[in-house]
Amino acid sequence: MLVKTLDSNKARTQWREILDSASSGNMDVVVERYGKPVVAVIAYVDYVALQEEIDDLRATRRAAEAYEAWKQDPGRAEPWEEVEAELVAEGLLDE
Repeated sequence: MLVKTLDSNKARTQWREILDSASSGNMDVVVERYGKPVVAVIAYVDYVALQEEIDDLRATRRAAEAYEAWKQDPGRAEPWEEVEAELVAEGLLDE
């Protein structure tokens, strides 16, 4: 798989080409800002196929960030019962 890397200014001027390249499924495009990669443009069918893995990756990252914050200040933690009740009240967790 080919990967094309562009800075954000060039990406703005070549947006149509980026979409054409990524949507073909033959090339992914990475856009950099100040020399650091910030986004990747991939074909939508690939995105759909990866959606569950992406969700898992993001959840893992949030959990790691929360754990690091807790290690810095364990007093920030809330009892599970309170968290569970809040999630149930918001409809995000079944009782």
